[in-house]
Amino acid sequence: MKRIRYALPLGLRAALFALALIAYGGTAAAQSVTLPHVHGLTYNADGKRLIVAVHDGIAVYNAGRWSKDPGPQHDFMGFSATKDSFYSSGHPAPGSGLVNPFGVIRSTDAGKTWVKLSLEGESDFHLLATSYGTNVIYVYNPGSNSKMKTPGVYYTLNSGFVWNRAKAGGFSDQPTSLAVHPSDPKVVAVGSKSGLYLSTDSGDSFRAMATGDQVLAAFFDLDGTHLLLSSYAGAPALVRVNWKTGAKRSLTLPPMARDAVAYIAQNPENRIEYAIATFERSVYITRDGGQSWQQIARDGKGL
Repeated sequence: MKRIRYALPLGLRAALFALALIAYGGTAAAQSVTLPHVHGLTYNADGKRLIVAVHDGIAVYNAGRWSKDPGPQHDFMGFSATKDSFYSSGHPAPGSGLVNPFGVIRSTDAGKTWVKLSLEGESDFHLLATSYGTNVIYVYNPGSNSKMKTPGVYYTLNSGFVWNRAKAGGFSDQPTSLAVHPSDPKVVAVGSKSGLYLSTDSGDSFRAMATGDQVLAAFFDLDGTHLLLSSYAGAPALVRVNWKTGAKRSLTLPPMARDAVAYIAQNPENRIEYAIATFERSVYITRDGGQSWQQIARDGKGL
């Protein structure tokens, strides 16, 4: 039987191709992306993609456009990144058949696939922090599980095989944020309702660094010398602190109405570029160290 070939009109072929690009996150047009319940913010290692972990997977901002990552649509919690891996806790997507909660999971292919590391089915860590250049993972454990008998800050140097409890001398509050030094696994910062506390001995002892305001987000700059802290006391604030000397400098934020910074990220390939995500799910980028800001999402909707 002779095969019959049908030729689509050129205009129709172009239209179908454009629709296919949109459906698969291509460049023909920007995807309509929403950001429900932002749970993490980072750049990928080459600095080209801003990664936003949300309630139903990962959203990506790249070259001025939003798209939804084709990976699994899990509810990522405590999302954090190193130079070669993503780490998270949270809950599996409906129908995935995976055990809930995740404990700690890791992806080495930018979120396309994930492997379980530790405490699967036992714990969901909302506060999880990694060191950009080392393999240490810190978590705040609010309850108990098979490897953590009491609440507190714990860390692992071997992907969750052994967890060590930080003695946390000098710190007695409940943490609101965690941050780990990019190259020294022993240096960790903990934010709380009373301020920021810093440890240089893996959390065994802490000293107060910035007190008086609740610390909502903490982030170690990749220069290893500075921390970025967000707070709210009648108005949102973002402060850059030298953790060795205590010197502080306030950064200008974009206008925010009853909102504050929840997550902070830095581009590893262009270190004067930072991104912030707010509690009301707005996202901003600065490419000049905080002198000016571009809004790329408003109230959970990509712009």
